[in-house]
Amino acid sequence: MEVKIRKATPDDAENISYIWEIVCAERIYTAVSTPFTVKQESEYISSLSEREGIFVAEFNNKIVGFLTLDLWSKVIDSFKHVGTIGTFILPEWRRKGISYILASHTFDFAKANDYIKIVVYVRKGNEQAIKFYQSLGFLIKGELERQVLIDNVYENEVFMEKFL
Repeated sequence: MEVKIRKATPDDAENISYIWEIVCAERIYTAVSTPFTVKQESEYISSLSEREGIFVAEFNNKIVGFLTLDLWSKVIDSFKHVGTIGTFILPEWRRKGISYILASHTFDFAKANDYIKIVVYVRKGNEQAIKFYQSLGFLIKGELERQVLIDNVYENEVFMEKFL
């Protein structure tokens, strides 16, 4: 299986928005409860600095997942070495190694762009994601109580970090 990884452009907004719709509808893998519209996604991609990006995984010219890399803070320069990520894969493409390929590409990009540390927040009930990030070298640093509220149900969020 040959998966191509590349940085998203605003032209990818429709496909990325579609993945948001699927993942948000599952109600268990992300703290994002409402998917971003094509317009919102396009504007977001356009707003990213050169040091940030959405990296898409393509198989046979179809986007099957993506990983976001954002600055921890766009306005506080003392955090310019810290990024935050999120990984989103279509259900039928999970457990095929795509997340690892995306992470490897993103970490290479992050190192080349002077990031020292990456942080990720994961819903506590998403044990597979926690294990995935641990396999990449992330360490659990704490837990935020009642951080997520979806469908009137609170859930804690685990935060993790990895030094590059």
